[in-house]
Amino acid sequence: MTRKMLALLFAFAVGAIVGHVTTPSGTPLVGVAQAQSHKPVFMTRLFTGPDNLTHSEEVAMDFLPGGVLKLLPITSGELHLAAPGNVIDWHRAPRRQYVITLVGHAELEVAGGKKVNVGPGHVDLVEDVTGKGHITKVVGTDDRITLQLPLADQSGK
Repeated sequence: MTRKMLALLFAFAVGAIVGHVTTPSGTPLVGVAQAQSHKPVFMTRLFTGPDNLTHSEEVAMDFLPGGVLKLLPITSGELHLAAPGNVIDWHRAPRRQYVITLVGHAELEVAGGKKVNVGPGHVDLVEDVTGKGHITKVVGTDDRITLQLPLADQSGK
């Protein structure tokens, strides 16, 4: 894929995220003005705990003045397509990365049977590269399209 095409896809994805970020209650935040309104916006972080199991936590996305959020440095970007009903049984993340759902819905299952629902605009920071991992199920009737952005620093420090 050429750099121009990748840049265009990335710009589209970022536009989709800025235009459709959701709060944990599912209320869409539309545009930068609302990002500045002090309503908390969260991403889900998946990580391996000391028990060698994957856990999840909601991490506040702290926007700077002007509605900008600096991400950790990334190396590239990939678009992934998964059909409705697709299930990836227990697996670890292939690398530390952001996974941003652009289209469709999924359910991520972690330790203790906890389920995290994700949909368009949902940002995940996936860091469970060791341990048992998590289950990913595409739910609903639509394909799920995600933008995966591998982190430049794979050490986790």
